[in-house]
Amino acid sequence: NQTYITEFILLGFGDLPDLQVPLFLLFLVIYIVTMMGNILILVVVVANQHLHTPMYFFLSNLSCLETCYSSTILPKLLASFLTGDRSISYRSCMTQFFIFAFLVGVECYLLAVMSYDRYLAVCKPLHYVTLMNRKLCIALAAGAWVSGFMISFVITLLMSQMVYCDHREIDHFFCDFTPVIKCSCSDTFLIEVVTALMSATCTMLPFLFTVASYILIIITILRIPSAPGRQKVFSTCSSHLIVVTIFYSTLILVYMLPKTYSLTAFNKLFSVFYTVVTPMVNPLIYTLRNKEVRGALGKEV
Repeated sequence: NQTYITEFILLGFGDLPDLQVPLFLLFLVIYIVTMMGNILILVVVVANQHLHTPMYFFLSNLSCLETCYSSTILPKLLASFLTGDRSISYRSCMTQFFIFAFLVGVECYLLAVMSYDRYLAVCKPLHYVTLMNRKLCIALAAGAWVSGFMISFVITLLMSQMVYCDHREIDHFFCDFTPVIKCSCSDTFLIEVVTALMSATCTMLPFLFTVASYILIIITILRIPSAPGRQKVFSTCSSHLIVVTIFYSTLILVYMLPKTYSLTAFNKLFSVFYTVVTPMVNPLIYTLRNKEVRGALGKEV
């Protein structure tokens, strides 16, 4: 249980000394837009009675998650650009990973829940109100949060039992699983197997469920005889489908790429997309492509 080092060094984007100020300004703008966009959606959904529906209940959960998600990674990254100090204590690193893994797990489950909501709305419209009642909505959302917490807790607990010796440089801009484990001088076979199995339950299973839901949704839409009818029904799912595509495509690229030195830069780039860009893009997608949200925003403004 002994830990030989007390802090890690997040190398981040330190190999780009001439771009520290531009990168700081870029990530600062992204952080501000992300926080404003997601908080605005939360306020609008809570304040507008017309948006008190299952879809917007889950959307408000997603916005809350994205707000916490960005605040877990970006403040430390912004501070490193300003001060040049890339050190992070052992406890802070473990805490950052725990919150990050927790929120990624919740997002995977939450996107699956939202796809189920859209499946019921499109494929079983006459029974939608009865099936997707308030009690079920709360249970599904709570299940997503609890499941993400439990999986992250187990993985972080195993990570904290590892012994970290001399190597303390993490070639990443936050404490992700693989870069941190590389710093350990313990046998990592068991934790890698357990993490792979647990990660599959919170990524692959929700992903396959989401894909299956949209296959059924598309089949139902194609059966609608009129083109305007098909377009109207598809518009209710398009925002969520875009968010799911962006999130999973970048997530799969990050964790399926071979962990070789030559691909480290690509790994960081794709990690930026799903940890930094996606939380900013999500509220923009939902506001720009959703007439109800735009209407509610217009009334509030």
